[in-house]
Amino acid sequence: MTESAPARRYRFGVFEADASTGELRRQGIRIKLHAQPFQVLLMLLEHPGELLTREEISSALWSDGTFVDYDHGMNSAVNRIREALGDDANSPRFVETLARRGYRFVAPVERIADESALRPLAAAHSEPHQPTMESESKLGNGILSSPEELPETSQAVVQTLFLLLQLMYLGFYIGALTNLAEIEDLLSPLASGTLVVDVLLGTAVILIPVRAFVLCAVLFRAPRMRDKFLKMWPWLLIADVLWALSPFLLLHHINTGIALACMALLVYSPFAQRSLVLMGAGWDRTEVSTVAR
Repeated sequence: MTESAPARRYRFGVFEADASTGELRRQGIRIKLHAQPFQVLLMLLEHPGELLTREEISSALWSDGTFVDYDHGMNSAVNRIREALGDDANSPRFVETLARRGYRFVAPVERIADESALRPLAAAHSEPHQPTMESESKLGNGILSSPEELPETSQAVVQTLFLLLQLMYLGFYIGALTNLAEIEDLLSPLASGTLVVDVLLGTAVILIPVRAFVLCAVLFRAPRMRDKFLKMWPWLLIADVLWALSPFLLLHHINTGIALACMALLVYSPFAQRSLVLMGAGWDRTEVSTVAR
């Protein structure tokens, strides 16, 4: 392994690691991490997406020939890192274990040159600048949750919930088109009934392929899906709030109270989708950044 570059700072998610001071911070708040685990973390951050073998880590930590239980010391250091980052070995967001081989850092990393200028590390797939977790947190001002405010949950759970919400909306659109004659009859007494039907038709025709795209992209973990969804989200919010009125199209079958209750839940749905994406739905763990050479 080559010798480490001069002291620098790294940003990954809501965390920053400062090699010059040996400090790990989360949103500016210092997190306790002892020297050895911090040294292992720096090694991983200097080579994101690359396998660091147990032998390489051992030789860097105990290069003076000191006799130690390497396996125990290394496992302990990695466990301390995971505790500090709130990571899970079974569903890693940061440190992935490759059995009997070593470890790999699997989250995007930025090298911070100074406070005023950031130099992003080269991405595995070169794309235009994408918003970082910090910029995402700015979207969370006010009533919106920021990434650090969301609970740690299994990616399988958030992925399933997100996909179910997309299927629900597809069901709404297809159901409305299937029962168009009944809906026209329901809206016919209204002066603007024809306009409502036209809006219903137009939005359903547009949103069916949009939902199909989102569903497939998340199901197959398309690269940069999180950032793409966050860009789409303000427009989906408008459409979803509009379709939150859809329970009133079922007044032939349900009463007004149930329709109001369903509408309230549907108004919350776009915010739930955004939270699920920030919690990991559609995130491809193999999409990592490598050190700029």
